[in-house]
Amino acid sequence: MNIGNGFTSIEQVTHRYLNNDKSEVSSASSHSTVKFEDVLKNKEKAADADGLKFSKHAGERLSDRNISLTDEQLRRLEEGTKKAQAKGINESLVLMDNMAFIINVKKSTVITAMNQRETNEQVYTNIDGAVII
Repeated sequence: MNIGNGFTSIEQVTHRYLNNDKSEVSSASSHSTVKFEDVLKNKEKAADADGLKFSKHAGERLSDRNISLTDEQLRRLEEGTKKAQAKGINESLVLMDNMAFIINVKKSTVITAMNQRETNEQVYTNIDGAVII
């Protein structure tokens, strides 16, 4: 059984990495070509590719308020989120088609959703920017 980097036993791994011979350790570490920074960037790209997500709370609000989004509206909401991100907004209010969404821009996650006519006071808190689409 091969357990990675050409090792076939735990004893070989132990000997290689716990041996006091620094030349073996440095040559073993030179085999690793993947940097943490590269892995992190790939994860961030994958998250971006997944598109807009909805928190559990937002999903419940959509259901409670009988709000459904068409594919076109979802695309526009994603577009609004990208615009907010381009402007450096962290928590954005996105107004669209008489609906209001609070979005955590960094995580591309809708935090809550409501019909504008359902909000009595028309007051939105904990945002640092707004996008109207």
